[in-house]
Amino acid sequence: MKLIIQIPCFNEEESIPIAVSCLPRTVKGFESVEWLIIDDGSSDQTVRIARKCGIDHVIKHQHNKGLATAFMSGINACLELGADVIVNTDADNQYNAEDIPKLTQPILQGEAEIVIGERPISEIAHFSPLKKSLQKLGSWMVRIVSETNVKDAPSGFRAFTRDAARQLTVFNEYTYTLETIIQAGQKNISLTSVPIRTNQDLRPSKLVKSKRSYIQKSIVTMIRIFAIYRPLRFFSFISLVLLVSGISIGIRYILLLFAGDGDGHIQSLILASILTVTGFQAILFGFIADLQAANRKLLEGIRYDLRK
Repeated sequence: MKLIIQIPCFNEEESIPIAVSCLPRTVKGFESVEWLIIDDGSSDQTVRIARKCGIDHVIKHQHNKGLATAFMSGINACLELGADVIVNTDADNQYNAEDIPKLTQPILQGEAEIVIGERPISEIAHFSPLKKSLQKLGSWMVRIVSETNVKDAPSGFRAFTRDAARQLTVFNEYTYTLETIIQAGQKNISLTSVPIRTNQDLRPSKLVKSKRSYIQKSIVTMIRIFAIYRPLRFFSFISLVLLVSGISIGIRYILLLFAGDGDGHIQSLILASILTVTGFQAILFGFIADLQAANRKLLEGIRYDLRK
């Protein structure tokens, strides 16, 4: 059994020595443990320092492509290198590497194919109240869409079996964390969480440029994920809002018409017509998107077979 620990990196020359120094070379249940970094277009000495620290494999992007793309580049590289289990962690040493055996244990025992490290969100001092709330909101939404029971969906500290890693496909460019859980739920990949510890904050998050940016990207990510993986439900909700609004305004106009005051409210009739027609169009879009989602699943199945 081979374990590969991968670390996506972008200009991490200061933190990578600390993160790598904490990684284990032996983990119970594995004959070999290797380390891999994904250099996502760094302009500093990240790669040189990582090699000096003993990194076994380096995957390089010529320019910065984002965390989600770096994550998938690492997954693909680990599969090519023959990994039986892949552990993903962060270059800022946010997660306690001593918990890697705890993370891989459910996989070795055959209890799960994906294991996610559950951080004590409420106890992390450097997380603002807003970030804690958004983290919990994101996890709640992912639980609904994926029909799983993951309590810390944004956690990047996770382990994958080789077969589970083969099935992953990330469309989102901002982050991979939410989408991979939803895919696991849809593809019946067994998934569980284990409590893990976190370390002191070494640097500000590179995903969170500002509170406003974080809120905007988080909301857009959640909406996009819901639209991609639950298109019929997503467009049905929009259709329901439009239809109820249109019908309500239409009924109001009819009541005014019977009261002899319809001539002064012709705008209500026009608005009711527009909302009602748009509502029917939204549900049609939902059916089309649902068919596209079915085709996507077929293509993902073909991709999985090719990877095998």
